[in-house]
Amino acid sequence: MRAGRLLSLLLLLQSRGRMTAQELADELEVSVRTVYRDVEALGSAGVPVYADRGPAGGYRLVDGYRTRLTGLTTEEADSLFLAGMPGPAAELGLGAVVAAAQLKVLAALPPELRSRAARVRERFHLDAPGWFRGGEGTPHVAAIADAVWQQRRLRIRYVRWAQVEVERTVDPLGLVLKAGTWYLVARTGTGPGPADGGRADDLRTYRISRVLELTALDESFERPVGFDLAEFWAGWSERFERRLYPMRVTVRMTPDGLRGARVLLGLAAARELRDVEPEGEWTTVRVPVESLEHAAVDLLRLGPEVDVVEPPELRERVIARIAAMAAVYGR
Repeated sequence: MRAGRLLSLLLLLQSRGRMTAQELADELEVSVRTVYRDVEALGSAGVPVYADRGPAGGYRLVDGYRTRLTGLTTEEADSLFLAGMPGPAAELGLGAVVAAAQLKVLAALPPELRSRAARVRERFHLDAPGWFRGGEGTPHVAAIADAVWQQRRLRIRYVRWAQVEVERTVDPLGLVLKAGTWYLVARTGTGPGPADGGRADDLRTYRISRVLELTALDESFERPVGFDLAEFWAGWSERFERRLYPMRVTVRMTPDGLRGARVLLGLAAARELRDVEPEGEWTTVRVPVESLEHAAVDLLRLGPEVDVVEPPELRERVIARIAAMAAVYGR
């Protein structure tokens, strides 16, 4: 523990220049007295640490001194891919190693690149979750991530969409973070699972917040030959969207209606209408919808900027809702 702290202290001085004992203590989460002892230990080991006295003083390394020891661990090297996502990294249990990896990389960079890296960190920030959404509880995500790394089978108890609890034995192949929500891509079987004789070529996606319990089994597995997580996710997302929006309805929209629909009717409609240009006062378009009931509610958000053409059942639902609203406000 102390060796790691001494290395961190050295890299802090190398990457940031002069720092006071209090600043070092705050960064390392130790007492100022501990910083004094650590600086003395570095000096005894031959590291040229100097103390500048006075109000603007602090500790610094002699000009020109640089250590080539970055000492990246395997975990820290893996965490570099998440360096722009401190929240998800923390959920995976990699928050501390991300911070340590960033510090070590900064210390190893030449001055001009180090200042550029610092500017990037100051000017860009990734906030993955969508607006107006609270974070989902994902107490099992770190354990699942460990099973993915170790290629270790899992037995999970899971809540399906219909609020039905099921138990599965799965081979965890990868984790995906989509709009602030974690998903597990796993190989499972049609029966109890691959470990229990089920078919082991069925790839499925599990929303991790719906995992109630999990047990890491003492069984390893081989990843499918040629499996590509990003490719699988792209194909699965497209199929999921088609299932979620299985219908197309025909509507007429004003130019304001087209602009509003790209915002209010969801991502699928936004993609469908992205390249549509107004054709005068009204433009006829086809819009993907989840169901007629959902479509009636969503299209009413556009008010008089949309006119339902077909199917007739949807037009009747919209008219009935408008009549009901008029009756309420007429009273």
